[in-house]
Amino acid sequence: MEQTLKVTGVLSDPTRFNIYQYMIKHHQEVSVASIAKEFNIHPNVARLHLSKLEDIHMVESYSEKTGRGGRPSRLYKLSDEVIDLHFPHRDYKLLSSIALESFIELGEPGRQALYQTGYKYGAKMIEQYQRIPSINLNTEQKLKILEDAGTMLGMYPEFQYDAKDNSVSFQINNCPFKEIIDKNHAMVCRMHHAFIKGMFEALFDDIELMETENMFNGCENCSYVAKLSIV
Repeated sequence: MEQTLKVTGVLSDPTRFNIYQYMIKHHQEVSVASIAKEFNIHPNVARLHLSKLEDIHMVESYSEKTGRGGRPSRLYKLSDEVIDLHFPHRDYKLLSSIALESFIELGEPGRQALYQTGYKYGAKMIEQYQRIPSINLNTEQKLKILEDAGTMLGMYPEFQYDAKDNSVSFQINNCPFKEIIDKNHAMVCRMHHAFIKGMFEALFDDIELMETENMFNGCENCSYVAKLSIV
């Protein structure tokens, strides 16, 4: 509870909150200078905001030699520590880990059940955002629903629609399941794949979803291409 109060206190500052959101969306290291330029603030103010985020372990920093002599520059990146903002505390991470282990122990039927669960979860998330039947929405409106839902879930997706090929390419800049990824990398990634497919097929009929890059294989983000069929 004490940590929750610290986190909410730090993020109550709008600029600081926006800096953290910016780092999640762009998924790369930042410097004091780059943050100062992006948010049009003095470098000392940018340094203060980054230091506050580091104090509560939401970001971490390290020194990098420039090769030009002088003091090493300091870069900031997102911490691997998952911040729980629920109040009171609810340990869904522990529940998810136990559930995943149970699925694994069931062998192939367990894996299939896990993927089906991910698919249904994705579809349910879209249902919460969809106020108009799919048949009355155009492709851009459907992608806006997917973007809003994905952002709310912390994935920060970026969509590019190819009308000629009737396909959507997109990147996931932050994995919502990263806190359990160490349990079984392959199964969690396939569950995430099914989760995204469920989101799409709540709006589009029978899509073909292909993963082209995976951040846990050293890529900058997870990238996909979805071949669409309009409902």
